[in-house]
Amino acid sequence: MRWVDTHCHLNAAEFGPLDQAVRAQAAINNVVHCVLPAVQVSDFEVVRALAHAGSDSYALGIHPLRVRSATDDDLAQLDAALMQHASDPRLVAVGEIGLDFFDPDLCVSPWRERQTYFYQEQLKLAQRHGLPVILHSRRSVDQVLQGLRRVAGAGGRWHGIAHAFNGSLQQAQALIDLGLKLGFGGAVTFERAQQLRRLAVSLPLEGIVLETDAPDMPPHWLYTTAEQRAAGQSQGLNTPAELPRIGAVVAALRGMAVEELAEVTTHNAMAALPRLRPLLATTNPPGNPSTINTQAP
Repeated sequence: MRWVDTHCHLNAAEFGPLDQAVRAQAAINNVVHCVLPAVQVSDFEVVRALAHAGSDSYALGIHPLRVRSATDDDLAQLDAALMQHASDPRLVAVGEIGLDFFDPDLCVSPWRERQTYFYQEQLKLAQRHGLPVILHSRRSVDQVLQGLRRVAGAGGRWHGIAHAFNGSLQQAQALIDLGLKLGFGGAVTFERAQQLRRLAVSLPLEGIVLETDAPDMPPHWLYTTAEQRAAGQSQGLNTPAELPRIGAVVAALRGMAVEELAEVTTHNAMAALPRLRPLLATTNPPGNPSTINTQAP
């Protein structure tokens, strides 16, 4: 079996100097590839180096939650970085970009308009550089869809992934109709996430990819409540190594073999991010020490 984690943040502070050990453990668990999205300009070279060190891939973008500290020059730096690394086969998308209307401060002026501006400008950069998009759409799926349609124009389509999707069936189908895949991760492992589980079952299989969003979005077996944390119980660290177990939950919900889900979602990841195809064609067997390089470019 080969699993692809289409969204994880190995550069997060939670991993610190253990990032390569975390990646090696994932490889032992048959996670043959990880996509590492940036969230701000200062991440760009870090995620690129990690992707090359782990034989993975990366995306460059400015996350909506980083808009408050971003400037127009950051968009110029993103454009320059996409141009500079245009020939890098491990640069697979513009991301993580999108809208976030969960944070109350970002729902009102001036930040609502500011993040919308950053989102649309980054969609234009993805078009200009011929790259897919990795989208953040927390409580903002309709507005994310509006931006995609506005920038693409009539009949336009996209490659990419709506990461951590948690909208309606109608919204899901609208994203799929635009050419996007939907990312499912740790949230689907919670029994109380009934709507999300219904989506995982009812959506066409060709529209689904898997992710961990590590270290965020832990599956239920790692999650502790605020009360438990206050009592001194620590939350387990979510890593890409959890992806096969998340996949097993999705497979069980759909009543299909885990091996089939791994194969189909890997194929879907390559369809969403076409530059993955040649990278995965040369991937070493999981757990092989040569899978993890020791030197960054």
